[in-house]
Amino acid sequence: MEIMIPKDEIKDFLDFKVLEFNRPEFIDLDPISIPHRFTLKEDIEISAFLTATISWGNRKAILGAAKEMMKLMGESPYDFLMESKDFKHKRLSQFYYRTFNGVDYIYFLEGLRNIYQNHNGLENVFNELTSNHSVQESIGQFKQLFFELPHSSRTQKHISDPLNGSAAKRINMMLRWLIRKDNNGVDFGIWKQLSTAQLSCPLDVHSGNVARKLGLLNRSQNDAKALAELDTSLRKLDPTDPVKYDFALFGLGCHIIAHNFAEDAKFLVSPHRLNSCNISSNST
Repeated sequence: MEIMIPKDEIKDFLDFKVLEFNRPEFIDLDPISIPHRFTLKEDIEISAFLTATISWGNRKAILGAAKEMMKLMGESPYDFLMESKDFKHKRLSQFYYRTFNGVDYIYFLEGLRNIYQNHNGLENVFNELTSNHSVQESIGQFKQLFFELPHSSRTQKHISDPLNGSAAKRINMMLRWLIRKDNNGVDFGIWKQLSTAQLSCPLDVHSGNVARKLGLLNRSQNDAKALAELDTSLRKLDPTDPVKYDFALFGLGCHIIAHNFAEDAKFLVSPHRLNSCNISSNST
């Protein structure tokens, strides 16, 4: 059910929810906590890419699997990639998380090493591939480049492609982490050339449901067309940083599970109530 609210109040409400959920208190419960364990730029990038790749399902399970990935790399992802002679050994091949198994993990390590050895790193690849107002086309081109080495066909499914109709939620999430920068200490902002204006909101069932209830999205599927529609709506609210609304949409989406969305939406019809709210650090 769509909640009919004046557009200016939707922006006020979502801006408030961004402030509520874009807080370092939530890092430990989120996959972004894995790259936050590192300080070296390349370690942050590699751990962000691998963690985002397996970010579906139960959060506790995601974090456990991502930590195991980092442990298998000696807690030093970049050095492990560049110094290991062969990834095809038993302890790596035995890794699995849901449908992402040891074959996939080993190729991802090989693909990442190729990116750093022969293409000057993940940031440089996206800088060179991105030439317009959106990173979506470059994600598809990145996938082609990443899989330029011999690999099992099954492994390709672990990078989604907007050019094939996918919303590419996980890689869009990684790009938000690495490109978006503010003073809140959640996103890293270590990639300087690409702009937050080029980013797309990581679209999943939670953010999609909230976007539809707020009238920001009409399409029923969570696919590339829906992402383009949501991009248009969010860029009207903030053309320079539309992806910040990921914090609001996803956070509200999680709340729907435990609370009545209409209760949260009451803040929309009374802006003075919005200003009087306390931001709770345990509101997830």
